[in-house]
Amino acid sequence: MKSRVAILISGRGSNMAALIDAAKAADFPAEIVAVISNRADAPGLEKAAASGIPTLVVESKPFGKDRAGFEAVLQRALDEKQVELICLGGFMRLFTAEFVQRWYGKMLNIHPSLLPSFPGLDPHGQALQAGVKISGATVHFVIPETDAGPIVMQGAVTVADDDTAETLSQRILGIEHRIYPEALRLLASGKLRLEGDICKVAHGADRNGTLISPRTI
Repeated sequence: MKSRVAILISGRGSNMAALIDAAKAADFPAEIVAVISNRADAPGLEKAAASGIPTLVVESKPFGKDRAGFEAVLQRALDEKQVELICLGGFMRLFTAEFVQRWYGKMLNIHPSLLPSFPGLDPHGQALQAGVKISGATVHFVIPETDAGPIVMQGAVTVADDDTAETLSQRILGIEHRIYPEALRLLASGKLRLEGDICKVAHGADRNGTLISPRTI
């Protein structure tokens, strides 16, 4: 049986589209059963519908600061779809600690930096200001603290001297689209395990993988 997955979005749904495409493969261990947005005008809703994925809007604005009230409606929608795993795809709404704890180990997010470096807003600008030579994206489990959950998978790109936040963002986006589906594959196939605050993969990582920037050796 494939794991039942809901993708939560607030905008264009770029990573959502990558997850939907990956899930079309017969051997992918998860199926996308719903795309849920907290904004009715999210462009990603049309993309999802065009791919045959059921969509739902749970507007967050009417709830104001009542996050628990919003989450109660969202949880009912997730229960109706019998959702087992959640992927956040640019979902611009903070959760309560109670909701996060309920979905601990079952809710993934992606952030465009090599966490724990540059969490929060403007990670590309942060990376450029720090002068790093390598940046990238991180898929992690969601915990109450922002961009701080156990790391599932990371991908990296080199940072050029003439990069802007926009050019760096575009290259990292390509990495996001590669690693998010693979992270979901690992989770849905039962190949991830949490040991405290550390996520480990059943088959381990390649010890010989390297990325040097700038490449002079």
